[in-house]
Formats: sequence, structure tokens, C-alpha cells
Amino acid sequence: MSHTSHTSHTADRQALVVGASRGLGLVLVGELARRGWRVIATTRRTGGELRAAADASGGSLEVESLEMTSPERLAALRERLEGRRLDLLFVNAAIDRGNLPIDEVPTAMFTEVMATNALSPLRTLAALRGLVVPGGTVAVMSSEQGSIALNTEDGYDLYKASKAALNQLMRSYATRHADDGHTKLLIDPGHNRTGLGGPGAPLDPRESIPAVVDVLEARAGAPGLRFLDRHGETVPW
Repeated sequence: MSHTSHTSHTADRQALVVGASRGLGLVLVGELARRGWRVIATTRRTGGELRAAADASGGSLEVESLEMTSPERLAALRERLEGRRLDLLFVNAAIDRGNLPIDEVPTAMFTEVMATNALSPLRTLAALRGLVVPGGTVAVMSSEQGSIALNTEDGYDLYKASKAALNQLMRSYATRHADDGHTKLLIDPGHNRTGLGGPGAPLDPRESIPAVVDVLEARAGAPGLRFLDRHGETVPW
């Protein structure tokens, strides 16, 4: 297991996972906690599995409220977390509005998906990156669907476009903050059985997310931006 220079032992590591009430985010929080990380997890709704996990965690898992699409609520979260030091900031939030051809997508739907999947994650990074320690990691959940090179099958035009936009915005972010000492990652977790991925997806999050955390821990302290799958392999842009 890799250690960055600012941590003396694993119990000191702290992560903030944005978008953790269900699906991949919920499993990610559980896996980090299982490995000894202290975790702050955000959710738009109270209660549920995340709250139960926090209650059972003995204080290692905290829950914060956040509507990521609201700049005001982002700023409020930043204030509440003042003085905290993060080794990992992981933004996991995306919506899917189905498989309409792009010419049939209503403008309001296009705006909603782009704002949630591309704009809001970058706003979140901008608001919270100051909490990440030198040598820490800033990561965003992307998708192979965001790869232009791999877009060779028909369908899901809007979702693919939103993830490609996310990737491009993350490239811009990485260029702007090239000298901040943070590891920057776009993660493709594979096609998982979640509310977003659907019941017919080939992967079980309980198997794919531990692999994702392996990648996060292995890459810790490495400079620059990488777009990686759960095996640590580079995904083509």
C-alpha cells in the first residue's frame, strides 16, 4: 500500500466523497472506511444506508448535506469544513435521462444533464480543492462513455457528451492548477449494476470499487492528470 509523504500511518488519511448516498459512491465510502480512512460523505437526502453506515462507524464516517448543483450550498459546505485536511477529494455524481437521439433531447434536459455531470463537479473541485493537502488526490468519477475514441456504438448521445465535457473540463482544470502538487484522476469504474448502470450491467460494485480504491492508493502522490480504468490502465481520450 502506498503512502504519501504527509501521512505517517493509514489511520490519518481523510477523504471527502461527494455524492455518496447510493450506488458507486456508497460502496466507495464503505471501502475507504474498511481500509482505515476517515471519510466525510455528502448526500442530498437525509437518512438511508449512508446514515446507517455512519451511525455504525464509531465516528470514522461523517455525513454532510450537499446539493452539488447549488453554489450557495457548496460555499456553505466549504465553510463547515474549514480547517479540515483532505488526502482525497472524490466527486461522484451523475444523472442519466435515457437514450434519446440528440436531436430529440429537449433543451431543458440537455442543460440539466450538462450542469449536473460536467459543470457541477468542476465547481465542486474549485470550491473544495483548498482543503486538499500537498501530495493529495483530486478525483472525479468519469466513464468510458466519455471517451471520444471509444464511442463506436450507437446510443446515449447526451450522457456520452456530458462525460466527454467533464473530461475536457478536468483537462482545463489540470492545466490551470498544474503546479498545486495534487494528483488528478478521472476514473472509469466500468459498467456497474447501479441505479444509473441498470440491473443488466456486467459488474458488481462490490468487486469493481475495491479495484478503484487500489488505483487511488497506487497513484497517490503522482503528479499530473490521468484518465484510468479500474485496472489502472489509461483510457483513451
